[in-house]
Amino acid sequence: MELAMGIMLGLLGLGAGCAMIAGIGPGIGEGNAVAAACEAIGRQPECKSSVTSTLIMGCAIAETTGLYGLIVAILLIFVAPGMFTGILKDAVTSMKG
Repeated sequence: MELAMGIMLGLLGLGAGCAMIAGIGPGIGEGNAVAAACEAIGRQPECKSSVTSTLIMGCAIAETTGLYGLIVAILLIFVAPGMFTGILKDAVTSMKG
């Protein structure tokens, strides 16, 4: 039972790490968006307010991907072990009895 618990907790940690890889995409995307906005403002300074508002909206939408990955990782670290431990204990007791 201890080996199964260790494997389960290790795989949950691995899954949480994989979920955090989702933070790479928004970082790259937002960096590209800011670079394009700076270039657009540099070419036409009179459209600064329009470009800035569109940039902020786009960055907010792009950031949700990273937040979803963070929420999944937090759930895998703090919630899933309790759930899976109960399931594992029930499975072991049903096999014994």
